[in-house]
Amino acid sequence: LGFIIRPPLPLLSLLLCPGFRIPRIPQLSVLGTQPRARPMATSSSSCELPLVAVCQVTSTPDKQQNFKTCAELVREAARLGACLAFLPEAFDFIARDPEETLRLSEPLGGKLLEEYTQLARECGLWLSLGGFHERGQDWEQTQKIYNCHVLLNSKGSVVATYRKTHLCDVEVPGQGPMRESNSTMPGPSLESPVSTPAGKIGLAVCYDMRFPELSLALAQAGAEILTYPSAFGSVTGPAHWEVLLRARAIETQCYVIAAAQCGCHHEKRASYGHSMVVDPWGTVVARCSEGPGLCLARIDLSYLRQLRQHLPVFQHRRHDLYGSLGHPLS
Repeated sequence: LGFIIRPPLPLLSLLLCPGFRIPRIPQLSVLGTQPRARPMATSSSSCELPLVAVCQVTSTPDKQQNFKTCAELVREAARLGACLAFLPEAFDFIARDPEETLRLSEPLGGKLLEEYTQLARECGLWLSLGGFHERGQDWEQTQKIYNCHVLLNSKGSVVATYRKTHLCDVEVPGQGPMRESNSTMPGPSLESPVSTPAGKIGLAVCYDMRFPELSLALAQAGAEILTYPSAFGSVTGPAHWEVLLRARAIETQCYVIAAAQCGCHHEKRASYGHSMVVDPWGTVVARCSEGPGLCLARIDLSYLRQLRQHLPVFQHRRHDLYGSLGHPLS
């Protein structure tokens, strides 16, 4: 279910209650889609299911203002009862050029990540920091960074880091060239799925969603949720964003959570937005409106397991014919 209320009040009773209004705070919008019919019933009460929040922001080169914006959303997610909040790729900043990107980058042990660890502890929820500009241990030798997806638990401890393996070096007419490799090194490996209060999460970043082998590997390693924090462009976004996310959900029978950048970051760059949550059937169950804000969704793992039982596609794969695309992680 995707919705916009503080649990545990049932969605239906609120929708039927005339005069109910969603609380608003300045510069914050909260939006979820109406639940759709599923192919099978579940036994779980919606109020017993873990609630996740997906944050949508417009990062700029101003790191402290970006943190203030993200912190407001995370605190609102905690107030609404979420156990885990997802922030998009480049939540820390979006620079004007590779030189500024390198200058603004920090190590994982730097000031900015310390602020987020304190935020996680303060709010008592897990944080998916979807794309941190990381100065790695090889910074002095390479003078390049990593696009690092950091997962913090509710005590503020780093429980997983995944460095983006597929770098976005593309030229899309009407959108401008992208050369991520000018400032960024590709990550060396995938990260095994991590157990969280919402389920086992497989970490990825943006452009990774175009490679189904990665999602299949994470699913076969036990992932129940795939997350693609992103900063999609204005041309590829309308054409491919929802299609790719729904495809990844259907083929892996996982929930897919995609926090996104939106709007104009500076004079050189803008992002598509449309952060969303997709269930394992491929239904978009929550979606952000235009502009910064958040959407909420329940994660129903019993529904996921039931769907996998009825459609056991992983048991039906013919590795003898086409090999082991997306073979399990070691």
